[in-house]
Amino acid sequence: MKFFNQDNKTALEAKGLAQWIAFGPVVFQVARVLRNTGVLRILLEKGGEGLSQDEIREQLDLPVYGLRILLESALGIGLVVFNENRYRITKTGTYIHNDPLTNVNMNFIHDVCYKGLFALDESIENGKPEGLKVFGEWNTIYEGLSSLPPQVQKSWFAFDHFFSDLAFPSALSKVYSGGIKKILDIGGNTGKWAIASARFAKDIEITIMDLPGQLDVAREKVNQAGLSDRIHFYPANLLDENTVFPKGFDAIWMSQFLDCFSENEIISILKRCYDSVSEDQYVLILEAFWDEQRFEAAAFCLQQTSVYFAAMANGNSQMYHSEVFIRCIEESGFVVEEKINDIGLSHTLLKCKKIHK
Repeated sequence: MKFFNQDNKTALEAKGLAQWIAFGPVVFQVARVLRNTGVLRILLEKGGEGLSQDEIREQLDLPVYGLRILLESALGIGLVVFNENRYRITKTGTYIHNDPLTNVNMNFIHDVCYKGLFALDESIENGKPEGLKVFGEWNTIYEGLSSLPPQVQKSWFAFDHFFSDLAFPSALSKVYSGGIKKILDIGGNTGKWAIASARFAKDIEITIMDLPGQLDVAREKVNQAGLSDRIHFYPANLLDENTVFPKGFDAIWMSQFLDCFSENEIISILKRCYDSVSEDQYVLILEAFWDEQRFEAAAFCLQQTSVYFAAMANGNSQMYHSEVFIRCIEESGFVVEEKINDIGLSHTLLKCKKIHK
């Protein structure tokens, strides 16, 4: 592992970080409010010139007290600096304002996770997404996706699609370079991969296998794209161990799907994949593993995303360490024939085949 194997902080640095953690919710909300009110935007527009508190207030019509509290908090957070009675935005403040990755993550945490995380301790104790109750009485968030408030849906899908959208262009060429023409897309969600595949080549045919509610969304997207002649649908409850997977495909594809399940559930799904493919066919898995990241910040984001799965999604899955995940693959009767890292922003493509017996 490239990260997280040493404690190099001094006692003073460690205590300082502990205070950051203690005030973490305050830091998050102050940064979000500064972004949403436009404070960071107008400071960025002014560049090195900066603005006084009165000048900021005049442009945004914010109360004196509220603006002062936000700006003084922002100093400690590191979003602004203060010299000659003027505030100037920092590099970190700039990222909070306009970095796509930062904004997708921030919106997801605030809209989807923030209130539910209050029940994290209960979720850890009983293995259920107790925080999901802030939105409704479902066993998993996937059952309730179509019923979530519009802003929550928007942030959930933006988070989910941000990473896959960056990975798909590279993954498409790697998947279809070996002559695959007919593919089963298990857990195809809104049809992003299926649509991208159909547009990649005119002789590719895809069947999306997912929950009926998810397929309704995917079908609408596919019809809008004019690809219903080559994209088909197979409704199924994938957690039902009696669900038999269809045969007759060149390969099975799963993208950002198996991380939504526990280890035992992953093994169950893969065993049914095993029964569905022949020895010369691939099971192709696209996942983000926190131990395979190039940058520590990327590993950090994936580790924290696992907490969402615990408190909000289903209570038993995570963004996996690659060794844990590959062990599930091998227990299901497959071997990883090829492992390709650095797909898009954070993904790894696993090409799996049946173990010869």
